Amino acid sequence: MTNKTHFPYLNKQMFAENVAISDIAKQVGTPFYCYSNTAIVQNFQQYQQAFSDQNTLICYAVKANGNQAVLSTLAKLGSGADVVSMGEIRRARCAGIPANKIVYSGVAKTEAEIEYALSEGIFQ
Repeated sequence: MTNKTHFPYLNKQMFAENVAISDIAKQVGTPFYCYSNTAIVQNFQQYQQAFSDQNTLICYAVKANGNQAVLSTLAKLGSGADVVSMGEIRRARCAGIPANKIVYSGVAKTEAEIEYALSEGIFQ
């Protein structure tokens, strides 16, 4: 595992993916969320590697961050999704996460939500 930061300070400025955060702020305004695709990919791959000798399905908790770009990146890496609502199932599916890699958990599901999840062919 590496200790390299994906958000280094250079000359008293924070950068993400070699772009100054201040330049991003000027372009998009503040406040904003800034993610490092490289960090997401590398961290997922390290996690995957740690369990490579076991039969596992790594599922990202969509409730932690439902950003479509983040979910799409994880989908391309083979990640599953841990979801708690019909909306989260839709977000995961839209991002490219196959139904057979979706785990639907939590309480207080309506009959319609459960039927929708089953009709999608979710894993669990």
